[in-house]
Amino acid sequence: MMSDDARELIDRVRSARHTLQRRANAEVIGLYWQIGAAILEREDSGTDEDAALDALATELRAAYPTMTSLTVENLRRMRDFARSWPARSGIVQQPVGQLPWGHVVELLTRLDDQALREWYAGKAVQHTWSHSELVRHIDAHRHEHDTEPAQNFAAALRRADSALAEQLNADPDTVGFLAVGVVLDGAVR
Repeated sequence: MMSDDARELIDRVRSARHTLQRRANAEVIGLYWQIGAAILEREDSGTDEDAALDALATELRAAYPTMTSLTVENLRRMRDFARSWPARSGIVQQPVGQLPWGHVVELLTRLDDQALREWYAGKAVQHTWSHSELVRHIDAHRHEHDTEPAQNFAAALRRADSALAEQLNADPDTVGFLAVGVVLDGAVR
């Protein structure tokens, strides 16, 4: 049987890890927005978009080889992200800024309507949807028949080990950004 002291310390460690995950994710999302905004500025100056993105991706990957997300395709997504959410101030306080990058990519690629992107981002944060849950809800057009049940489970129950928190911990963009290994099955990967 676990002692109360151990249980309390385990809860503190879990809370600290979750806080670190959220902060790291916020940094990644903010960085990706900044990269996207810089790309938009370059495009406005009339540079050849494809050549500029290819060169930028090559230079960034050379400087940060652990950040596997620095591909031409992902740089385009970062550009689209900055275009879709043009106001930098407060991006990480918005629901989209609290989601892992994979969630953001789904919002950008599956939805053309910005209001729907905002709606799904808010619901994903509120209900701690995993990546697959977000995709399932988008594909089912949940926004067309959403009815919130009269319950307070989210407020009353602790979800420290929710799918969203677990995905933040295992998100390759966050892990690559931090340049740390993830321990899976006892091995650092």
